[in-house]
Formats: sequence, C-alpha cells, structure tokens
Amino acid sequence: MTSHIYLASRSPRRRELLDQIGIHYELVDVDIDESWNGEELPADYVCRIAKEKARAGKAQVDDNMPLLAADTAVVLDNIILGKAETLDTARDMLKRLSGKSHTVLSAVTLINDQERTLLSESRVTFKQLSEEEIDWYCETREPLGKAGGYAIQGNAGAFIERLEGSYSGVMGLPLYETSQLLDSPATLRKQ
Repeated sequence: MTSHIYLASRSPRRRELLDQIGIHYELVDVDIDESWNGEELPADYVCRIAKEKARAGKAQVDDNMPLLAADTAVVLDNIILGKAETLDTARDMLKRLSGKSHTVLSAVTLINDQERTLLSESRVTFKQLSEEEIDWYCETREPLGKAGGYAIQGNAGAFIERLEGSYSGVMGLPLYETSQLLDSPATLRKQ
C-alpha cells in the first residue's frame, strides 16, 4: 500500500483516520467553492467536490507523490444538510434528523498518474431526540462545522440507533475505499 501521500484537507478527522491505517501524509491547504445548487444529485455533488479538492491540491505540488482528497455529505430526503455553521443551524438539523434515517455519502479521490474516485454510502438512524438532548449537545459546541450538525465519533455517537455502512465514511474518510485506491497497481507504480 502507498505509505506517503499528499492530503488536500483541513479535517482533523481525516488526518486521524489516515494515521489509524499508517499512511504518512503532507497537508495541502485547498480552498474551493463547495456550494450545492440544490439540483445536483447528492452523490454527484460529493464526487465533484472531492475531485475539485484533489485537482486544486495537485495544482499546488510539483512532484509525482499521490494526492488524496475527500468530501462528505449528510443527506435527508434527497437534500444535503451541509455543515452547521451556527448553533441554531445545528439545532434545526438535529431536529430534522431526530427519529429518522439519513444517508451519509463520502467520496474519496486519488490523483496519481490518473484520477480515480470511489464513493461510500452509509445509512444512519438517529433515535428520537428530546429538546433537552439537542440543547445539551449544542452546548458542547461539537456540532459546529460538522456535516449534518453532528460528529458520530463524539458525543453524538449516543444518538445513533443504527449504522449500516462505513463508520469511517460517516466520520469523513471511508477507509475501505481509501485503501482500495492506495493499493491499486497504478498507485504502486509511482512509489
């Protein structure tokens, strides 16, 4: 498996997940427009954003080391919830997720001698949340900046009644798909 890459991400969770599987990385800071037009299919959107992050990152480096980027979206009723930028937004998202199942899509793109993207789809079911639970969780400030207003690896893990799919994908970097990209013969040739 490729053991050293560039990572085009600001996410500490993605760094933790790469550390977990022993991948060494150098960070590349990218800033792209991550707007969703409300019409693009959610799966197309996350794949597009992962590719755009990877391309923006690759444009900043001048060697052949592989570059990895990812994007994650929480989708409820075919609507992308986005990141909770305020506590009011987080409360609204948590109320919408309460007692329901939603989809988490995580796309990962690797650019080496070619560009490849894989998509992970998970189904997450929240328990019915009380107003007190939502208020308590928001008081932790953990929902801020998180897709869908929650972090499965944090306090919100107690809200998850059922998970079908990839835990790491819900965190933001599907390790199975990432490993598949890093294990490919095309990636190995570049080492």
